[in-house]
Amino acid sequence: MGNVLILGGTAWLGREVARSAIAAGHAVTSLARGESGSVPAGVEFVRSDRSGSDAYVAVVNRDWDNVIELSWNHDFVLGALRALAKRTAHWTVISSASVYASNANPGADETDEVVEPVDLEDYGQAKVAVERASAAALGDRLLIVRPGLIAGPGDPSDRFGYWVARMALAGSDPVLSMQTEGRTVQAIDVRDLADFAARARRAGILNAVGASLSLEDAFTRMAGVAAFAGARLTASDDWLRGHDVNHWAGPRSLPLWLPLEDAAMLARSNAAYLASGGTLRDLDETLRDILVDERERGLGRERRAGLTRSDELALIGLLRSSGT
Repeated sequence: MGNVLILGGTAWLGREVARSAIAAGHAVTSLARGESGSVPAGVEFVRSDRSGSDAYVAVVNRDWDNVIELSWNHDFVLGALRALAKRTAHWTVISSASVYASNANPGADETDEVVEPVDLEDYGQAKVAVERASAAALGDRLLIVRPGLIAGPGDPSDRFGYWVARMALAGSDPVLSMQTEGRTVQAIDVRDLADFAARARRAGILNAVGASLSLEDAFTRMAGVAAFAGARLTASDDWLRGHDVNHWAGPRSLPLWLPLEDAAMLARSNAAYLASGGTLRDLDETLRDILVDERERGLGRERRAGLTRSDELALIGLLRSSGT
């Protein structure tokens, strides 16, 4: 067991990483502003603004077996590397599959080309810059983990949970769907990702992504978990765009809907993750736990991603009246 420092640890993924590290028997410290919530029981919390010159004063004179970096802020990452790299045995960067330049290649692995980091306000480009700065400072002490879509209870993005929650809310009434042909779903449970990040001590780069399955199969499994007995009404991509429905996330969107040219974003290889001891729980288990959480938060609540039920029903009315 060892001393683990999490740079972050009060938001969704960070809390799960801290919880997993405690469960693994590590002594865990979380350094963060603490504005996103509290740390799990047993975690030492160091309140710090990473933009300050004294951000790491409370932890700089300690030896760390593993530092886990969650930020995409290049300046924050550089500051942490300068302060802590010399006394850290292993470093884990939680990066993102958003670093890849193309989403057109199903089964693409970690050798796929990444974007060039010319705009550090762009999330994917900033993550590439973080990866490169960390590699330059740490060499073979560095593990870079590139998650894809993360799912699970407590998800603040409201993306993956939208569908099972909406099907449960609709009951025997219809829901609006995009076309499923040529589309896949690939999500990793936040708890599986956190367990891996908390325990892994290898070096290299790997995609932490779930099993890829057809969107149609995923919807069938979601309907079963939600006991959904209604119809799933399918609209074409052109129809949805013509009625101001957005891709992927945010207000008035259909989560998991990607342009067909980007469909392989949810079909990346996870062979390196699995070969390195990463685990993936069954999708139905994740869906059941998500639905419990969604019911607790309210199936009809205001969401960060998806259609409101009233907007959805209005669109369903238009779709039916158009005869498409």
